Order: sequence, then C-alpha cells, then structure tokens
Amino acid sequence: MATFDTLPLRAELLQATAQMGFEHLTPIQEQALPPLLAGRDVSGQAKTGSGKTAAFGLGLLSRITPDLNTQALVLCPTRELADQVAAELRRLASRLDNVQVLCVTGGRAYRSQNSSLEGGAQVVVGTPGRIGKHLDKESLDLSHLKVLVLDEADRMLDMGFVDQVLRIVQDCPPPGPDGRQTLLFSATFPEGIQDLSRQVQRAPVHLNVSSHVADRQLVQQHVRVPWGRRNDAVLQILAHHTPERALVFCETKAECDSLARFLSGRGTVALALHGDLDQRSRDEVMLRFSGGSACVLVATNVAARGLDIPELPMVLVAELGGEVQAHVHRIGRTARAEKKGLAISVVCGDREPERLRAIEEFMGTEIPEVPLPQAGGSLAAMQPPMQTLLILAGRQDKLRKGDVLGALVKEGGVPSDAIGRIDLLPRITAVAISHDYARQALSYLQSGRIKKKRVRARLLS
Repeated sequence: MATFDTLPLRAELLQATAQMGFEHLTPIQEQALPPLLAGRDVSGQAKTGSGKTAAFGLGLLSRITPDLNTQALVLCPTRELADQVAAELRRLASRLDNVQVLCVTGGRAYRSQNSSLEGGAQVVVGTPGRIGKHLDKESLDLSHLKVLVLDEADRMLDMGFVDQVLRIVQDCPPPGPDGRQTLLFSATFPEGIQDLSRQVQRAPVHLNVSSHVADRQLVQQHVRVPWGRRNDAVLQILAHHTPERALVFCETKAECDSLARFLSGRGTVALALHGDLDQRSRDEVMLRFSGGSACVLVATNVAARGLDIPELPMVLVAELGGEVQAHVHRIGRTARAEKKGLAISVVCGDREPERLRAIEEFMGTEIPEVPLPQAGGSLAAMQPPMQTLLILAGRQDKLRKGDVLGALVKEGGVPSDAIGRIDLLPRITAVAISHDYARQALSYLQSGRIKKKRVRARLLS
C-alpha cells in the first residue's frame, strides 16, 4: 500500500498526516491526490469513511499561501458535515504558518461570521445558503479563489441546493490551468450530478472508488415481516444483538420520531434526527450519539449525512427506499476503517421485496434472509456507557480540548480514563464522561474554572 511520503506534499502536511496517525493512502486518496496535486479538476465517487476529506484537504492546502483570503471554498450540504470537514482541515493545516480555516453555516449568528471573515481566513467551509448570503451582502470575496470543492454533491442535489451552488460558482474565478480548480465528490452519481459536473468543471479526471464494502468487513442480512410489524421487528433485532450503538434509518421525519419514542419506551436511550429539528437540538443529538450517551439514533438519509462515528457496529434499515445507491451509502456507515459491521434490512409490504432484488443486483451479491429473532420486548440491556457534559464555551472563546481535559482531571479530580470524546464547536464543548463521574465533573465546573475563567455547564438528558 502506498504511503503519503510517496507524494509531492509539503513537509508540513506530511508532518500533520503523521501526527493524525495516517500511514497508508486509502484507495480514493491514492487515485485522487496525483491529479489534485497536478492542478486537475477531479470528479470522484466514494463512500463515507473513504478518506475523501483528507484527499481534497491535502490538495487544496498544497495551493494555499498566507497572504490572501478565501483561496479555497468547500461547500457542504449540512451544517454538521461542514463542521466536521472544517475540523479535519484544521488538523491537516496545523503545521502550516498563518493558515486559517473558517466554518460558515446557517443556524449561527451572521454578524459574528461577518467579523470572522473580515479578520481573514484562507479556507472557508460552509453551506450554500449561508455562503450565498455572505456573497449577497459582499462580506465574502471570492476573487482570489484557487480551489472550489463540492462535497457530497448528491445530497446538495437532493436538498435543492443546485441553483444556489451555480450562483456561487458565478462569483468564482473562471476554471482553467491558471484559474479555478474544481473538485466534486459524491457518494452517488445520478444524471443530475453528471450535469452539474459538466457545468462547473473543466476536463475533470473521473474516479470511481467502489461503494461496496468488503465482504470480510460487513455482514448483510434481511428479515421479512408482515405489514405493520416494522417497529416490533426493529425492537427484536436490537434486543437480540444489543449493539453498543446502532443507527436506524427511516424514510420520513414522522417515522423517525415515532420509532425513537417506541424504542425509548422499551428501556434504551433512542434519539431522532431529521430536518425539522432546530440547530441547537440537532447539535445536541449528534453530540450525545457520537459521544456514547445514546445507544440508538433514528435518522432520515439527509439528516444522517456528515455523521462522524468511526466505530458503529450496526446499521438497521427500518424501511427499504427506492434508490439503490442511497441504500449502499446507508450501510456504508458501518464496517468503516477496517472494523467489522452488521447491516440488517427490514423488508415488508409489496414493493420492498422488489427493492431488495434491485439492491442485490446493483451490489452483485445476495443479501441472505434470516429469521426474526424472538428476544423479548425490552431493551434494558442496551444502556449508554457515557453521559454528555455540555460546556457553554468553545473554540471562539479560545478554549482547547487540552484545557478542558486538564481542568477536569487536575482540578476536578476526574480520572482521565472516565473521560471519552471531546467535541469542540464554535460556542459549545461536549465532553463524554462516564456515569460515575458525570455529577462530580458538573459540580466542579459550577464552582471551578477553565483557563481561569468561569464557565456554565449542564448534563444533557
């Protein structure tokens, strides 16, 4: 397997990849980085968890200089994905002098973003709606743009953002060897994405890294149940396997809410994630699930895009949708980073068997039917290992993960092994902490300090 030091990357970027624990190139990185670094437009198809963010991140950071603002713009379909992309780009840029990465999305104060843009950032990551607003208000200038990235373009198409994307492209320098480099990444490539590529890219290199998960990593199964027994089937499957965490897909927002309430009523902690939640609620749901203080996340396709869960043992598809590539993307949430995973689909009604056959034909494999487990009606065995402590201060308050960890361990007396994932957002910080020490940590923060400053905190429940 090829390594990063075989590429013509700046020494600072090689140091950052080593610091992040990257050793070998993933298939998308191995295919995409040579044309990226050569300045070519790239149109790439790859599943979630394939390493595409590092691929385009290393490519655009190779072209950045400290002297000009907004030399690279990354457009993402959701705020959550934009946050995660910005966080990874910051890690990749950590050894570069005077290179700033700014995340600009809706649901957050426009005025503070305007001030940050005035302060200058070489790389801007954002959602089409908010980027378009800054362009309309002339608080964002793209005249020095070198690289434009459209990440998860199929979701932007599904969410109706294509017109906004094309309007943003009009404000960018023209494509060409001495102009704008355009990178487009998508999990699926329907006709609409191919048309978008033709409109915004110049002679792109087309890459297709297989969306299929290796058989040795992913076990696929399906169960068949009568109409009206879908929720019961999900309950029985979870009760039988008792995964530490599971992501369950539903087709509609109402079904997400209904199933999450049903599962919570059977003894576990289940949360719903869909487009009707406001930004604060969406952030809290994501932080609780990724930090291990909820066992089940019931989500729609669009809402789940951008989830960063490195170890997800199970994906459960409660209803088969009509798009086969979307199904492959769903199950690609598990069996990532060489971990094993289990994907189970619930099949019922008249249309879903036909959808199953279409999925099997597309994937070139048979998805075996297994009997529905009879495991009882309780999920009491599925209890989250952590609680989420929310600190009402974040990156914009000059807070760092090390500051939080040091305060809780050295001053608060919390053992370091009781603290899990720490998520640092612009205005909040979420700390996953074991149940035994959650109250102790909260009590310290209510009376103690971080970096000599008092902070407000609460436990999410």
